[in-house]
Amino acid sequence: MLRLVLALLLTLSAPGLAAAQGAMTAVKAKDLVRASLVAEREALVPGGTVMLGLHMAMKPGWHVYWRNPGDSGLPPEMAWRLPEGFAVGAVQWPVPERIPVQTLMNFGYEGAVTLLVPLTVPESAKVGGTVRLAGTLSYLVCEEICIPGSAELSLDLPVASSAEPASGQAALFARARAALPEAAPGPHRTTRAGDRLVLHLDRPGLAGVSGAAFFPYAEGALDNAAPQDLAVDEAGLRLTLTPGDAKAAPEALAGVLAFTEDGTRRAYALGPEPAPAPTASAPAAPEAPPAPAGEETLTLWSAAGLALLGGLLLNLMPCVFPVLSIKVLSLVRQAGESATRVRLHGLAYTAGVLASFLGLAGLLIALKAGGAGIGWGFQLQSPVVVALLAYGLFAMGLSLSGVVHLGGGIAGLGDGLTRRAGYQGSFFTGVLATLVATPCTAPFMGAAVGFALTQSPLTALTIFASLGLGLALPFLMLTLFPQALRLLPRPGAWMDVLKGALAFPVYATVAWLVWVLAQQVGPDGLLAGLTGLVLVALAAWAWERARHAGRLGTGLSRAAALVALAASLGLVAILDGDRATARTALAQGEEAFTQARLDALRAEGRTVFVDMTAAWCITCQVNERTVIARAGVQAAFRAGQVVYLKGDWTNQNPEITRLLERYGRSGVPLYLVYRGTSEAQVLPQLLTEGIVLAAIGQKDVAAAQ
Repeated sequence: MLRLVLALLLTLSAPGLAAAQGAMTAVKAKDLVRASLVAEREALVPGGTVMLGLHMAMKPGWHVYWRNPGDSGLPPEMAWRLPEGFAVGAVQWPVPERIPVQTLMNFGYEGAVTLLVPLTVPESAKVGGTVRLAGTLSYLVCEEICIPGSAELSLDLPVASSAEPASGQAALFARARAALPEAAPGPHRTTRAGDRLVLHLDRPGLAGVSGAAFFPYAEGALDNAAPQDLAVDEAGLRLTLTPGDAKAAPEALAGVLAFTEDGTRRAYALGPEPAPAPTASAPAAPEAPPAPAGEETLTLWSAAGLALLGGLLLNLMPCVFPVLSIKVLSLVRQAGESATRVRLHGLAYTAGVLASFLGLAGLLIALKAGGAGIGWGFQLQSPVVVALLAYGLFAMGLSLSGVVHLGGGIAGLGDGLTRRAGYQGSFFTGVLATLVATPCTAPFMGAAVGFALTQSPLTALTIFASLGLGLALPFLMLTLFPQALRLLPRPGAWMDVLKGALAFPVYATVAWLVWVLAQQVGPDGLLAGLTGLVLVALAAWAWERARHAGRLGTGLSRAAALVALAASLGLVAILDGDRATARTALAQGEEAFTQARLDALRAEGRTVFVDMTAAWCITCQVNERTVIARAGVQAAFRAGQVVYLKGDWTNQNPEITRLLERYGRSGVPLYLVYRGTSEAQVLPQLLTEGIVLAAIGQKDVAAAQ
């Protein structure tokens, strides 16, 4: 099993990634989207403003996305390269269409769309010169499949004291402005009706209204695919909507309301628009959110250094301990071997770690290039991967307990590989150490990984290699100086006792993985996972019986073991079926995170503590139980009227992924504190009570406890 996983990972590492990117380039060359940059005026006037247009024409049947893409997708984004002093404003988004895709509902544009962007020209622009406006437009274009695309756009315009309208562009800009939503013609409000929300637009005299649709600005605010029930009376229009989370439904909805009145399509912008991300002209990069204390703007080498430190600290994380503890026994066995052989074991272990990190990094980069909203630890968002990892560790624990001897016949299973005497055992110990390390995010690691995933593939792979080297370094250094092995006890009967004792942290890890599985799937899926563990135990028992049976008994026992193992793997296939119903229960005082709820609280000037977590994230669970749940912190939350928003990333959640990426993170944990309307303060990944209390401004409350 691990051989197969490793082969897949290595295929998707550096060489595989290059091939994947080549295939994507070939697909994009088919002109699914023709993009261009146009200007409304023939020239630029110093101190003036000119409207630019990002025009995208799609092939029939294909679409791109609105600012809130709905249940899936990504909006177009322009990375501008402008001369010094030039600046662009917020994109003006036309009214989108509802685009159903099976059970999902997306918001976007088919045919063609023009995104208007105002450009401010500095007073210092020299009349008579020529200015190049350029940038990279990134987008996701979808039909039955989705293809990520990009286009290098540029436009050369002269600088003049006055400017005439650009010839041939008047109709395009007129259509673009006509497609924008208008200001609301009357008061509007949101009320509750049981578990649903009712959007009221006060406009007497409406008649012949049909085809109403509301497009929220915030992702996750609504169940996008749910029916939107229209009613019209003398007071105006009512649209009954289903919130994305009934328990954390927003108090007010902000977005675009569109409907047809007597054959005329109308659209109104209701509520405040989200604050746009600041965009600066080149050479300055777009302004980033404030980093945690002690973090500065990263470069390749500083990020690689942080990754190395993070990898070193991963060795102290509880998720890595069960595998590394097994390696203690192999070190004792190697104490009498030659120095060269011991060093080769260390190099083999390091190669296993590096190959696994590069494989995971290659897969992660390729999936993100394909438009997937994922990050570090993404594989543990799959119940299938969680179950398979639990099965493998359970088999390893049974071997340590003496239930089964995993030899060459089924050497692909965890312990049979990690405890083999050859270099292959050391290599696969590195593989397994990497796989079980992914639920942890060590200090320094989050910033490095987040930076890596915004850079080129080569830079990203370099940083992930540094992370892997940090994880492998302690064991590698011990083997490079084999005289240190003399400090270990000599082999003896105590090793069997230690081997049996080491089974229990492995079983504890299996129990934790089953708990993670319970957060991801419903009761039927959890029963399938537990039944799979029973079948793994049956397979191990039957295989061991084969060692002591006759020829016929050996064949029957091994056949029974393989059937049981195949049945356990077959059960894995149904684990995705019940995922939609799985939810992590919220404790008293917690609210489920949605961007709409966060925006509403910030508009009220409230203090908000945002906790981005996942059931499979060990670091998250430790912080929540040892810091956030402490009486002093909870009392400070109540005293300061702090709203605690908890974002659960156990399963994929594009809205949470978007917030993580905004703050330069590719995984959890992420802790943010918003006080009033100011930008968030990003807290360290390992919390203390003092850090939290200082961030929310309630240190005195804890002192009084």
